Amino acid sequence: MQQTEGPPADRARRARRTRRVGRTAGRATGRAVHASGRLAGRTFQGARRLTHAQGAGESGMSRLLEMHAFATAGDAAVAVALAGTLFFQVPTGEARGQVALFLGLTMLPFALVAPLIGPFLDRYRRGRRWAIGSTVAVRSICCLLLAGAASTRSVEFFLGAFGVLVASKAYGVTKASAVPRVLPTRFSLVKANSRLSLTGTAAAAVSAPVAVGLSLVGPSWVLRYGFVLFTIATVLAVLLPAHVDSSTGEEQVDITDLRGGRAARGAGITALVVAALRCNAGLRFLSGFLVMYMAFVLRDRPFDGWEDRVTLLLGLVVGAAGLGNTVGTGLAAVLKTKQPELTVITVLVADVVMVVVTAMTYSLPTAVGLGLTVGICQALGKLSLDALIQRDVPEAVRTSVFARSETLLQLAWVLGGFLGIALPLSPTWLSLGIVAGLLLAWTVFVVRSVVRLRRRPALF
Repeated sequence: MQQTEGPPADRARRARRTRRVGRTAGRATGRAVHASGRLAGRTFQGARRLTHAQGAGESGMSRLLEMHAFATAGDAAVAVALAGTLFFQVPTGEARGQVALFLGLTMLPFALVAPLIGPFLDRYRRGRRWAIGSTVAVRSICCLLLAGAASTRSVEFFLGAFGVLVASKAYGVTKASAVPRVLPTRFSLVKANSRLSLTGTAAAAVSAPVAVGLSLVGPSWVLRYGFVLFTIATVLAVLLPAHVDSSTGEEQVDITDLRGGRAARGAGITALVVAALRCNAGLRFLSGFLVMYMAFVLRDRPFDGWEDRVTLLLGLVVGAAGLGNTVGTGLAAVLKTKQPELTVITVLVADVVMVVVTAMTYSLPTAVGLGLTVGICQALGKLSLDALIQRDVPEAVRTSVFARSETLLQLAWVLGGFLGIALPLSPTWLSLGIVAGLLLAWTVFVVRSVVRLRRRPALF
């Protein structure tokens, strides 16, 4: 009996238990992998059905949506990586100087190249697909450059960060030129941009937590993750349908035609479209200011009780703007942009009012409210502008007007961001008051131009 229950028998029992536990763990792991695979498969199929719905698959809109999802997911990863290196690991004064330099240099290529992009793309065959793909590929290469220099903040690091910033803004312009060319029969320009906005927001919301998790290992892994996303987006850009490059039956307008006056009327651009574009320039200006100014003021002077949670605090304010953008897109679908010329002025006034309120009663609730308002108003304003372009601009020049307007709006965002870095962090009410005053003056200018239009329609 002692021999039976001796050490060899104990080892045999332990071995049998180990095998049973192993088989159980294996089956559990297999079921978990199978369930994860089924969930991933269903998610993929659901996303594919969404992107291919209502004729989007046949027109090529689905490929544009998929490309945009990977591109915005990559942008979210880069934002997380740069926030952990360029922003939070250097003194506030040094970080502000570096970001200001990037934004200032970004404006120069846009100012010089923007009037040339449209004619270049229209002159050379396959121009648009390769232009879009190039803006994504540049970000992919810059991610590898940043990954190798993330811990050193050397010249290569700053060149990579600058390249990502410029390419990201250029992507918005080149993508805009492709949207009207892949519209399904039952889609309007407003609906297409609404779906693009929702797709980008969803992709960024999924990608950002993954990037945050990888940042715990190191920022270089986040940037490698961004490299993979941008590489996929590059392939999808090149695989866009061939009619993205076509400009048959289209005419081009110069970017200076969007200033209004006789040149705009000669190009078929109504004064209402010009006024809506000016309103959106104000909205983008405030958006750029909010992102840059709040990023530094919340880091340097966080609210009481949030000194050890600056990242979360910044996420609340900037995240509120992202949430507002989604809410605004949903509201636009409900409102159907029946009076876009009224909506676009209303949202600009709402932004001015909220900035004034925040300047007078600066606190966490008003800062979050400002972010939410800016996001909602920017979404409603952009979709209202799209509705006016769809309604009032002749079809022959509609695509060109849409692309040129996006160029001007990108410049307005950069200008607002630059001002957000240049204004003093304290007192907060002073900087917010300056921006409120600028926006108020701009609103008065836009409203007066619309009033003149109502009184003297023959001049427009």
